[in-house]
Amino acid sequence: MNPRGILYPAQLPTFERRAPSPSADALVRWFWISQWQIAPGRTSRQDVLAFPALNLVVETDLVGLAGATTERTHRDLVGTGWAVGALLRPAATPAVTDDARAILGGYPTVDAPGLHAAVAAAMSGGDLGSACLAIESWLTARVPTVSDDAALANRLVVAIEEDEAILTVEDAAARIGVSARTAQRLSRRFVGLTPLQLIHRRRLQEAAHLLSTKPDTSIADIAAELGYADQPHLVRDFRKVLGFTPGGYRSSSSNSQRD
Repeated sequence: MNPRGILYPAQLPTFERRAPSPSADALVRWFWISQWQIAPGRTSRQDVLAFPALNLVVETDLVGLAGATTERTHRDLVGTGWAVGALLRPAATPAVTDDARAILGGYPTVDAPGLHAAVAAAMSGGDLGSACLAIESWLTARVPTVSDDAALANRLVVAIEEDEAILTVEDAAARIGVSARTAQRLSRRFVGLTPLQLIHRRRLQEAAHLLSTKPDTSIADIAAELGYADQPHLVRDFRKVLGFTPGGYRSSSSNSQRD
């Protein structure tokens, strides 16, 4: 599965990603499971440049819906706990909200006591697979069939995520055989972001990944590889979304791996 998104993987507590069952593949891209036990008085900060998507998350004390984000986010972990999340495909959006744009950057709770009970029971027994299946069952019961628009939205997001040649809204629209206007409508309705925002996120995630995994590759070469006009354009976008420069991130990532 795609390793991008986690800015400092060396600082993660126990974390893994799992693929969904074939029956839920149209609704869930993957599950992520985090478990932690932080020493008393200490905090573990997790920085994320999240995928441009919604996440349904079951935690020890709640069910939450994380909206898509436009900047770097973080969470401070304390004590002992766990979270089981589903990175949702666009087709799953109708199961959790009727307005993806209204929850951008938000984390409203979801009234799903049965779902929480099922996942909590599975996690208490260490059965991670059953925890994921409980979320799958909850979602598929609410989206028994995928509409044509939802299927197109899924294709749009996959195309943008996987095709690095897509650099404009027109590129993305042509890739799935729709107009730019239709691509805009689908992206806003099912994700809450524009296609161009999805493209920018893919490029920044890839830039962060290359900066941390290829320390000998120059920032200028990374910018060129990802289709930026020049290094200053990459630096500008990186700073705007993440709050620091590519060079600053490369340095902090290297230090994190040594700690």
